[in-house]
Amino acid sequence: MQLKSLEDTKKFSQNISTIIDKGDIIFLYGEIGVGKTTFVRFFINYLESKNKIKSSDVLSPTFNIVYDYDIGNIKVLHYDLYRLKNYNDISQLGMFETFDDNIKIIEWPELIDPKPINRLDILFKYSNILDSREVEITGFGKWKDYKFNGI
Repeated sequence: MQLKSLEDTKKFSQNISTIIDKGDIIFLYGEIGVGKTTFVRFFINYLESKNKIKSSDVLSPTFNIVYDYDIGNIKVLHYDLYRLKNYNDISQLGMFETFDDNIKIIEWPELIDPKPINRLDILFKYSNILDSREVEITGFGKWKDYKFNGI
């Protein structure tokens, strides 16, 4: 799928947010600056808007590792594992101890092993077209056969 603008990224994140629910996990892959945190910002701000909550200033949690957002009856946990060096660092976060209560969005999930069965993997890549991105979505577990329809 091609995201040709920030507006496309916004629509894409909103579409994903309509199918995600408590207990779901999204892994975000891609190079630095490719749009992972932008996707998360649009995702969270859309859910806040739907719940008539003031939009949060969604930043990359690179140094804090995790930010959480209470949005109505849902909590979104936004992780950035870029600075972590091994799985032991990740396991100390306890991120998979509460599956059913939260939506988890995890940037830089490469070190997670074993990976949760039910998850969406979204890969953002720079495109040959100026200022656009290519996105590949792969579903696992309950998402394996889900048909993702464009933006």
